[in-house]
Amino acid sequence: MDIKTASSLHRLRLVSAPEAVSFLLLLVCSVLKRTTEFNAVPVMGAVHGVLFILYVLFWLDAWNRTKWDKKTAALYFVLSVLPFGGFVAERKLKRAAEDEVIASRARHEGKVNA
Repeated sequence: MDIKTASSLHRLRLVSAPEAVSFLLLLVCSVLKRTTEFNAVPVMGAVHGVLFILYVLFWLDAWNRTKWDKKTAALYFVLSVLPFGGFVAERKLKRAAEDEVIASRARHEGKVNA
């Protein structure tokens, strides 16, 4: 994996968890708006909107660089619209990055021809 591909995956991973947190906070704010006088929906909506747009841009970049199949790309997109999906995406991306580091070290040491 080249450095640009690794960077694009790292960016996607970094924005996944904050995007998930902002989505959950937006849901909480929506409930509070309807049950109390507290209305933080405009602020949280804007924060979540920016993070979601970043997620989608980083997802497109990662898909372009990694050449994911359509199923994998769709999975990461669907995870962005599920309430806890960003956390799952972050965990999957972290595991994939760790696996790639292990494979790269093994290839470098000449132990595996992968």
